[in-house]
Amino acid sequence: MEWQYGAVGPGSISVIAHRGASEDAPEHTLAAYRKAIEDGAHALECDVRLTADGHLVCVHDRRVNRVSNGRGAVSTLELSALAQLDFGSWKDADELPDAEDPERTSVLTLERLLRLVKESAAAGRPVELAIETKHPTRWAGQVEERLVRLLAEHRLETPVRVMSFSARSLQRVRAAAPHLPTVYLMQFLLPRHREGRLPPGVRIAGPSMRIIRNNPDYVIRAQRAGQQVHVWTVDDPTDVELCARLGVDAVITNRPQQVLSQLSDLGQL
Repeated sequence: MEWQYGAVGPGSISVIAHRGASEDAPEHTLAAYRKAIEDGAHALECDVRLTADGHLVCVHDRRVNRVSNGRGAVSTLELSALAQLDFGSWKDADELPDAEDPERTSVLTLERLLRLVKESAAAGRPVELAIETKHPTRWAGQVEERLVRLLAEHRLETPVRVMSFSARSLQRVRAAAPHLPTVYLMQFLLPRHREGRLPPGVRIAGPSMRIIRNNPDYVIRAQRAGQQVHVWTVDDPTDVELCARLGVDAVITNRPQQVLSQLSDLGQL
């Protein structure tokens, strides 16, 4: 039987931790991903950017200003410079009692996250991984090249999929690693996508929660076209209930523990 990425069983919805359990811990930190695993998330989501010296790091924004005490674009900084920055203390002090804990303050490389996923699987807690490539970037195709190479080196036993708003990025991934499932992320629903059409080879739609609220029929149209539907970012209980009612395949959330509890009450786990 072919693995259905993002599916946890018939009639069930997969819960994907957005940048880790990012409501409870600083986003994209090792602590946030450990918390997501402890919370029971089915998959971990991360964004990746390439540093000036060729390392993939888990950072959402083009610049580090919002999530660290430093300044500048990720693509212009070397890993050693990023390692000197504090990526966690911007969180509310009440939510961050262990401000000196490096797992809550250090920049996270994708390589370290891959090791965490392997460690978790070895401990009997397998978890999937959803990696988003961020574009545009000065490094263009080097991002996908490095990503595919890293995944090949680590040979995870648990499923990995690659997501992007860039159809060109997904095309590069499919050319280099056709076995990797890809997810086309959408902030708005363009006319050419209304009936479930996606870029060639892509089998998972990644609509925003705004799309789902405004176009709830999109879910059934996409699924009838043979696509899975993974929705972001689903935090509000009303949105969780809507996704459950529509039968989406996965939700990407900052609060996996609460969403898992709600879906369990709704009989969707």
